[in-house]
Amino acid sequence: MIGWLWLGLPLLAAFAFWSGRNRALALTDSDRVEIHSLPAHYGQLVLVWAALPPLLILLVWAAIGGSLVDGWSTATVEASGLLGADQTAALVIADVHSGMSLFDGEDASPAHGVARAAIERARGLFGAGLAVLVAVAGALGLSFARRRITPHLRARNQVEKILGLALMACSIVAILTTIGIVLSLFFEAIRFFRLVSPLDFFFGTEWSPQTALRADQVGSSGSFGAVPVFAGTLLITAIAMSISIPVGLMSAIYLAFYASERMRTWVKPVLEIIAGIPTVVWGSFAALTLGPLIRGFGESVGLDVASESALAAGIAMGVMIIPFVSSLSDDALNAVPRSLREGSLAMGATDSETIRRVILPAALPGIVGAFLLAISRAVGETMIVVMAAGLAANLTANPFAAVTTVTVQIVTLLVGDQEFDSAKTLAAFALGLTLFFATLALNLVALAVVRRYREQYE
Repeated sequence: MIGWLWLGLPLLAAFAFWSGRNRALALTDSDRVEIHSLPAHYGQLVLVWAALPPLLILLVWAAIGGSLVDGWSTATVEASGLLGADQTAALVIADVHSGMSLFDGEDASPAHGVARAAIERARGLFGAGLAVLVAVAGALGLSFARRRITPHLRARNQVEKILGLALMACSIVAILTTIGIVLSLFFEAIRFFRLVSPLDFFFGTEWSPQTALRADQVGSSGSFGAVPVFAGTLLITAIAMSISIPVGLMSAIYLAFYASERMRTWVKPVLEIIAGIPTVVWGSFAALTLGPLIRGFGESVGLDVASESALAAGIAMGVMIIPFVSSLSDDALNAVPRSLREGSLAMGATDSETIRRVILPAALPGIVGAFLLAISRAVGETMIVVMAAGLAANLTANPFAAVTTVTVQIVTLLVGDQEFDSAKTLAAFALGLTLFFATLALNLVALAVVRRYREQYE
């Protein structure tokens, strides 16, 4: 029932738009007067009045509907008197939702049968009531909006005001979501630092977060020195950036200024296709092809290379990021006004001098943005590191050694059944909060650099 209501909402919106538009057209035909706004604006206004109330009702139901059904069903199960000695109504309802209450098509207990029937009945009753409420709200909104249509109604102004409020609401949601993420990380990190000293976390050189479930087990304390984790992140990111930034920027310069139109027509789409390759494919390439190749080359020259190395992960990650840097930098270079280039050439500068001294500084904000996106992609990459660099937290600058990164450790700490009151699990939030502030600092520095050089060309 609820699904049909969601499917019917676009149909209601389309009918409301058609009805409002035709109503406006009828006014111009019958009264021979000019209307304030375009007929489409009247249709959009009716659409908002007809579809917005039902949409709000459905959103409220999506938020609280499950709790209402479970509350009704729980009261029914408790009133039935069929609960066993080791059963609770909430547990029985959870079994029915998860499908664990059926064995060979039969209910596990009489209480489960009552719960199943109660849930179905509650969904039917609430669904019917919701359908009536949605229909009444849509009809009232449609009727009210149609009656308001007159030649002097400023439909366009009202529609633009509604759109402005909707955009403001989306912005507020984005801001509140970011604040909520930061606060959740912050409070969970505070819980972690109550168990582990911040000095040990930020300056410790041993990372072994495995803790025992009981105090009498070996290794129950764990080690939470995050320096090796962040060192591995910086090492792999540095390797990736040393490949992706120069190659991506040089390829963007070639495409923007030296490549023929035919070459650009072919190369640009190929870069976009490469950018869409899943990271697991790059990880497989690094683990099955690139890693053994690097190890074999190292052994041939007498170097000790691990099967899973930072170099293999960094190279694969760098090649993966090249299309992002190249495409974004190419867009930034092409956005520079052509008059700057022509003026430089008219003054006698060569193409390379024009690119180096005029175009690149003018396009610096976009290029820096491309570099920041590349660094963020490298820092946040997980699959390639898991498959090609391993999980070992080693404090080393040797690119041939196995290392790990912050994101890999966060995933490892939160996988499986975990208790969110142990230092092992809470360490993931401390890592995430630290990574957040490190990325924020990097963005602030980049913005300062961009602002400094941008002023010369405004």
